[in-house]
Amino acid sequence: MGKNLRVKSARAAKDMSQKDLAEAVGVARQTMNAIEKGDYNPSIKLCIAICKVLGKTLDQLFWEGEDHEK
Repeated sequence: MGKNLRVKSARAAKDMSQKDLAEAVGVARQTMNAIEKGDYNPSIKLCIAICKVLGKTLDQLFWEGEDHEK
């Protein structure tokens, strides 16, 4: 699992800090930092919450398939 730059990019596009996003989904800022760094694999429930706040789909933020990167 590599860095999740898509979450970081989507968060930045919404002008949200890690703290803002973490509070919106009910986790600590350190958890959001670990997700973005690729050090923590979030539950599907947390992934869905992040997607809802950022207005993205699971595929857009978390899918790592080859076709997605094209």
